[in-house]
Order: sequence, then structure tokens, then C-alpha cells
Amino acid sequence: MSSISSVGGSSGALTSASAGSTSTTGSSGSSISGTGLLSSLGLGTGLDVNSIISALVNAQEAGPQAQITNQTNEDNNKIAGLTALQTALSGVQSALNELTSTNTYSTFNATLSSTALGTVTTLPDASPGTHSLNVTQLATAQRSISAAQSSTATVGTGTLNITVGSKSVSVSVGATDTLSSIASSINNASGNPGVTATIVAGVNGSQLVLTSTSTGTANAFSISAGTGSSAGVTSLASALNTPSTTAGNAQLTIDGISVSSPSNSVSGALTGVTLNLAATGTSQLTVAQSTTPITTAVNDFVSAYTTYANTVNQLQSYNSTTKVAGVLLGDATLSAVQRQISSVLGSKVSASSIGSLANLGITRNADGTLALNSTTLANALASNPLSVQQLFTGTNGIATQLSTLVTNFNSSSGVLQSRVNNLNSDLTSLSSQQTALNARMAVYQQQLVKQYTDLSTLMSSLNNTSSYLTQAVNAMSNTSNKG
Repeated sequence: MSSISSVGGSSGALTSASAGSTSTTGSSGSSISGTGLLSSLGLGTGLDVNSIISALVNAQEAGPQAQITNQTNEDNNKIAGLTALQTALSGVQSALNELTSTNTYSTFNATLSSTALGTVTTLPDASPGTHSLNVTQLATAQRSISAAQSSTATVGTGTLNITVGSKSVSVSVGATDTLSSIASSINNASGNPGVTATIVAGVNGSQLVLTSTSTGTANAFSISAGTGSSAGVTSLASALNTPSTTAGNAQLTIDGISVSSPSNSVSGALTGVTLNLAATGTSQLTVAQSTTPITTAVNDFVSAYTTYANTVNQLQSYNSTTKVAGVLLGDATLSAVQRQISSVLGSKVSASSIGSLANLGITRNADGTLALNSTTLANALASNPLSVQQLFTGTNGIATQLSTLVTNFNSSSGVLQSRVNNLNSDLTSLSSQQTALNARMAVYQQQLVKQYTDLSTLMSSLNNTSSYLTQAVNAMSNTSNKG
């Protein structure tokens, strides 16, 4: 959207001098050349030829040059004004995108009256409401513990078969293997179905502890000794196959409805809500829409629109004291943009019980900027956040309508860019006119130089003839007197 550089220059500002104070930049650059020649021409005529030719060229050039310069400045000023308007509207569009985004209205806060029970997280598809929660059992992982023995004692030889659901793995036990090396073999086994082995060095010796990597009954494991295993391996398998802690699902009720979860992170029971359980007990679960994103979006919109309104005021301003007018004062395009946007702002939205921006606390000041009553907005969000959303979004929502308008105004084929393109085309034409004017003035100057050259030659010839005749007459007169 950068304009073509003008010959006469452009202020690039949002205000310009009024139409009654036209100024020119002087000659376009077609200057008087050949000063030495012109000076010598004057010797034959007694005239200041340099000044005469300069005055004639400047007089011939002044009218067309002033027209080109003034129109160039006017075009550049209008481009600057339209670009400023596009920038302000882009700010409004960003705020409207925020105001119409579903994410703005899909943030929820969830709390538990008993924080010891755990925490809660939400997703955008949650629904506001209050629920009774009773957790009777937490999800557990199976744990099995071997008998104690010396850390250096071997177990025997054979195979330990570990099964979790439909998955299993066989771990070989060699003659030199201790509980510690068996634990390493289990943890490093390719295809481990979901069991972690650790060694606990207690007062009675080392003990092998196997734990399911996940909670829930579906993740319980079984241990058996492979065929041909020694008595030590068989005994170890038998001990590990007897859980010290059985695998179990979390058991709870939500509003009296039984829920079972293999994990203490309970999701899916309430849409968009995940319960992260830490203890058993009862609590009240409250899910409420967060109004913070909506409040932020409304404030951003009011701020962006106020910037737009201030830009419009500057573009169409007029200072009666300085006689300086905004570069788009009286511009039909600016008036159309302003009128259509203003119409949407003042419209009613039947789908919302709030109905209008004014009822939400958004009013227009005398200068066209917006003001927000934060208390009115907060009360509306507290009592009926859905109605606030309906006021802005939806087919006839104010933000939806404004977004369509601003997008059309600011698109690459919109009315504003079309105006800028037309003005740039006019600047291209003016540049060509300037080039043509410079060429005409150069030709005109050469014509004047030729005319004064011919005049100087003629005058010199006449002077020479006059001198000759004078000398001849004087000679004849002298001869006659002597006789």
C-alpha cells in the first residue's frame, strides 16, 4: 500500500492545509542551462537574456506544475489517511476475533468443597453445574513382595513368567542371579507387560518388590515359574504371585450414580471434567464458567474501537483557527465506513436477553469513542453469561456483524484498498505528466535560446554595418573638407 513518491512531495500526515491555501514547489527541474551562452547573447542586444528566458520558462511552467504538485500531495495525503484507517480497522478486527472465538466462552473453573479429596481440571466442553461427590475407594496398583534373603544369596535357576492381561514375558534366572540381578532383568526385559521391580533392603535382608505400572484391576499381574525351574525360583514365583496390595479401581458416586475408574484421574464421568482423586470422602463439586476471558475480550474491543474512533476523528477534523483539515474530511468512503459500523453498534440482538451494547454497559461518548461500565458487565456475566455470548456471537451477534463488515472493508479487494490502488494509479499518471512537462519546458527553453541567438546575431550584424557606414561617411566628409 505504499504510494508512488510524488514529484512535489507529500506530508504523509492525517491533516493537510485547507483548499484555500494552495502552494507550489516551484519549477519541476527544467532549469535554465547554458548561462555563459545566454550572457554572451546579451552582449549583442543589451538585454538580460538569462533573466528573460528564466521568467518565460517559469511562467509557462507554473500553472501545470502547480496542478501536478497539488494533486500529487493530495493523493499521497489520502493514501496516508486510508492506510491509517485500515490499520485502525485491523485492530478492531483482532479484538472481534477474540470476542467471537468459542474459546473465549469455553473456559470453566471447577472447585471441590473438600480440597483434601483432590483437584479438578476442565475442558472447553464442560457444563456449569453443582454435583455431589462421594469417593469410597481410590484406585490401587498391585504390589507383591518376596521373602527376605541376603543380598548376595542366589535363587536358583529357571524362568519367571510375568503376565498382565493378555501380555506376558519370561525372565531367565541363572545360577548366579541374586534378587537384585533378577530385578534388573525384569525392568530391562523386552516386552515387559507393565511391572516394575525394586529391591528394598530391610532389617531382615533384601526383598524383591513388584508393582504394576498402572492402577486398576485390569492391570493386575500374575507370576509363575517355568517348567524345570528350581525350588528356589518356584518359591520366589509363588511369593510374588500373592499380592500384598491387590489391584483395584477407584469407586465413587457422582450425584448418587456409581462410577468406577481404573485410575485416580477420573475422566469421562462428567463431560469436560477430570477428577484427580487423592483421598476418600465426600465433597461438593462446582463447575462454573470463567468470565475472565470474556471480560478481557470486551475490554480489548472497547479499546480497539476507541482507537479507531480517534483515528476517524483526526481524519475528518477541521481546525478553524489554523485552517487545517483532516486529509479525509468529507470523504464519501470514510463516511460510508463510519455509518455502517455505527449502525451495527446501535442494533438490537433479539437472541440475547441483554439485547444491546448499552444494556451491557458499553455506551458511546460524544466523540464517538466507547466507554465501558465494568460493574454492569460484571453483573451481566454473573447472572447470565450465555446471554452475553449471544449478544456478541451467532448469526446476528454484534461482533459477528462487525467482523463481516470490517473484513469486507479491509480485504485486498475491499473498498479501502481499491481506493488506495486507484490513488496509486493516479500518482503513476502524475509522474508521467511531470516527465512530459519537464520535456516540454526543456524544448521551450531551447526554442527561446535559439530565438535570442538569432536576435543576437542579427543585432551584431546590424551594429557592424552601422559602424562601417559611419566610418565611410566620416571618411568622405574628411576628404571633402580637405578639398
